[in-house]
Amino acid sequence: MPRMTNPYDLSLMTYYDQVAEAAAFLGAELGSLKPQVGIVLGSGLGAAAESVDYPTIVPYSEIPNFPQSTVEGHSGRVVAGMLGGAPAVILQGRVHFYEGYSPREVTFPMRVLGMLGVRAVVLTNAAGAIQPGLTVGQLVLLSDHINLMGWNPLCGPNEPRFAAAAGAGQRFLDMSEAYSYDLRKLAKEAARDEGFALEEGVYLATPGPSFETPAEIRAFRALGASLVGMSTVPETIVARHMGVEVLGISCVTNLAAGLGTHPLSHEEVNETGRWVESRLSGLLKRVTPGIAESVKSEAQTRQ
Repeated sequence: MPRMTNPYDLSLMTYYDQVAEAAAFLGAELGSLKPQVGIVLGSGLGAAAESVDYPTIVPYSEIPNFPQSTVEGHSGRVVAGMLGGAPAVILQGRVHFYEGYSPREVTFPMRVLGMLGVRAVVLTNAAGAIQPGLTVGQLVLLSDHINLMGWNPLCGPNEPRFAAAAGAGQRFLDMSEAYSYDLRKLAKEAARDEGFALEEGVYLATPGPSFETPAEIRAFRALGASLVGMSTVPETIVARHMGVEVLGISCVTNLAAGLGTHPLSHEEVNETGRWVESRLSGLLKRVTPGIAESVKSEAQTRQ
């Protein structure tokens, strides 16, 4: 006789099924809240979630199949509610390749956001400054990125069912505008209203966890990089694969290797992140309603 299989055995679930299960669970937890804007908070930036009104908080540990943050400065919680009067869902911390997670696990939360109905994401991170003139504590918009992680999260079978918008989910993905020009414009306007200016820069991603060498930083500068970090790029690629718009914001937490006067440390990254949290919180609270209106208008135009 053929062996009976257990239909509840997670080993039989596909990656798509696991994402769908997590999204269904989270959607049920959020109830009537239907956010179209998602925000990912990087190292030391988690307190920006405290600006959310009427929050629903769900620890990552309670969400089926969801990867768990293991790095200091990443709380590992979903915080959803109203931000600046617009519904939003915030991931308070992320997971990284250097923690031992696979590319699919690293981008699992982004897949969940897309399946939850999010149509635009704000990806924040802590970064080292390469470009002269950038200062510690400064917020910088990402205009583009360079992927030196050595891998791409879209490798493997293509799953077009992840597409959140018409024309998305393609095997060969156009990345000409990885970071939305329109969302950058909204962010610059919001920053002016908050009393400061936002510059733009190119973010270069390495796998980590070791910081870069001075020789590597010199090479990255020659490549045109303004900032260096260990995240964001995989999430951006997956978001764009789903048709989700991306706004990237780096917080300069240190000068890159060879450009400062003291050794680099994760403690410095977290300390600077905490110092700039209030500015980031104000910016996110002001720009989120504009992003929500932007994606809503775009969806109506496509109908």
